[in-house]
Amino acid sequence: GYTESLTDPSYRGQLMALTFPMIGNYGIPDLDEKDELGMPAHFESDHIQVAALIVQDYSESFSHWQAKVSLGDWLRKEGVPGICGIDTRLITKKIRSKGAMLGKIVIEGQEEPEWEDPNKRNLVAEVSTKEIMRFGQGPEHQDQ
Repeated sequence: GYTESLTDPSYRGQLMALTFPMIGNYGIPDLDEKDELGMPAHFESDHIQVAALIVQDYSESFSHWQAKVSLGDWLRKEGVPGICGIDTRLITKKIRSKGAMLGKIVIEGQEEPEWEDPNKRNLVAEVSTKEIMRFGQGPEHQDQ
């Protein structure tokens, strides 16, 4: 779902356009819940990795037994811009025919942001752990 996609380190620094017609309707589960290995239970990493989210229709109202917060509130908390009312299927068709391209969200009446090319950053270093992490039990998981 969108929670996993937004937190996937492979999308670091990218604008994410989701083509499903309605996004946000099942909310965001508990951000602090961990699985049996101590990893985020419902996410691919501990925070949003994308630079922005683009959707056609956004639902502020959500309903899911595990939901704790709306998608919009989560984006605001993490400082990630989102935009709705966009024909994301048309965007996807253009990307498929022309290939990946740079983009930015411009807000009318505000200063236009500079172009940022995520390909000029060391994205692997940005999303990689800074220390060794071991998961599991047994001799193969002990310090060498």
